[in-house]
Amino acid sequence: MEFYLDTADVATVRRLAPILPIKGVTTNPSIVARSKRPLADVLQELASLLPADGRLFAQVMAREPQAMIDDALRLREMVPSLVVKVPVTHNGLVVIKALTQQNIPTLGTAVYGAGQGLYAALAGASYIAPYVNRIDAQGGDGVVLVKELQKLVDLHAPQAKVLAASFRTARQVLDCMLAGCRAITVDPDVAELFLQDPAVDNALQRFDQDWSAAYGSTTL
Repeated sequence: MEFYLDTADVATVRRLAPILPIKGVTTNPSIVARSKRPLADVLQELASLLPADGRLFAQVMAREPQAMIDDALRLREMVPSLVVKVPVTHNGLVVIKALTQQNIPTLGTAVYGAGQGLYAALAGASYIAPYVNRIDAQGGDGVVLVKELQKLVDLHAPQAKVLAASFRTARQVLDCMLAGCRAITVDPDVAELFLQDPAVDNALQRFDQDWSAAYGSTTL
């Protein structure tokens, strides 16, 4: 299971990397734009915070195949191990095939349908990213789509990994992991929801009170 943070906030990654079992960081154009910093600086700082086998993802901006490939090569100059995110469109599938032939790992992104995602996997994408909450917002069922895509990948493209993305709730994240996703990327705020249960604090306070009442302090 690969767990990623979906952010370009260097300070947040620096804070959470020692705590959460993260494999790496995913970014997208909107996330990077919010930082208002040069792309190379952001990506290189993020890469420096990851483990040696960690993975960093960034997305091409162009829409025509050759320009998309040029974008991918520029991104790899910034971070040589970077996984290139490519939208799964007609041109995007051409680019995924071309980059795969150059041994450049890709993630097929902006996936809203199981068949669309399977095309990316068959084209050679290492990862496919269905947008769970955005699908829900359009009246679909993001978790069901993830289950369908995971089944298709298992049957027909087992070398690829479904990397579920776009979450608003911790429940969505859990449901995708239960569906068999081998990778997932989560906004830091949603990731921390798993550690923000008031019942945990209440239990710890009770332990402190009982121990202090018996021994006069809260130390061993």
